[in-house]
Amino acid sequence: MVTVLLAMTQSCSVTAPPSPARNSMTATTRVPSWLEGVWSREWIERAGTRTSAFDVHYFQTPTAFADFRIPREREVLGHSRSFADLTDRELLLLARQRGFAGTTTVAGELATWHHEIDFQPPDSSPDIGRLERVNDLRMLDHALDSSYVESWRSIGSGDGRFLALRIERAGRLERALVIVGDQFLYVRNRQRDLPPAESLDSLIVSTRATRAQIIGYLDCEFSTGLVGKGSAAWEIRQSTLPWREGRRLELVDELALRGGSLTLLAPASHGVAFSVPINTFSKAELEGMFVRRH
Repeated sequence: MVTVLLAMTQSCSVTAPPSPARNSMTATTRVPSWLEGVWSREWIERAGTRTSAFDVHYFQTPTAFADFRIPREREVLGHSRSFADLTDRELLLLARQRGFAGTTTVAGELATWHHEIDFQPPDSSPDIGRLERVNDLRMLDHALDSSYVESWRSIGSGDGRFLALRIERAGRLERALVIVGDQFLYVRNRQRDLPPAESLDSLIVSTRATRAQIIGYLDCEFSTGLVGKGSAAWEIRQSTLPWREGRRLELVDELALRGGSLTLLAPASHGVAFSVPINTFSKAELEGMFVRRH
């Protein structure tokens, strides 16, 4: 299973629906309601062996999704304030991380995750799995070639509250924010797409990458936390960039709610498009999330 982002509405703002109205998208353009929410992977099984080496969280809205995977053995790198503070060995530890963002389509039992942002290099294989709903809180994702099975546990349905926004530059997704209930996952793309490769590790080896090139490869952010209230609002709890953890998500301060529509505070520069393809929050809920009070 993997991740990218959103139906491509090219409007500059979206008006919040009146409370308690919810998303009006048709059933043909959204995933099954039971799949919506935040999921945590319990294990993955390959060749009869189950492992849980990654801390994996999957955010799914009616169409947009995002997914990040951090190795459980990743050392605490809290001492770092930027890439410059990391040793070459520590940079290679970050190269094992994974993340995806885009849109999801479902046909019968088959789900396809269409990637727009990928932490690892792209490959030519489609991201398709056969979903098996075990009960309200668990599902299994089966590889079509039977090479693996993943077990997923629901950690929050979002109660029908979803928001996804995207910032594109020249048609390329540059930044995205996915909110499910009171949890968020923010994604920032690297400046240039990676060339195809089996993994970041193999790309680093095959290109004989310099330290500066490795940092360029790694400069892709997946950060998650709680929308929350008070001093801890929008605090990043986990990130592919360790020094971001404990900080406030700055994107929130670039947004404004004007006339019930969420928009950028500063006018978008040439070639930049801002859109909110999904919003099921009421105007009052959006005010609680985005209106700053002094």
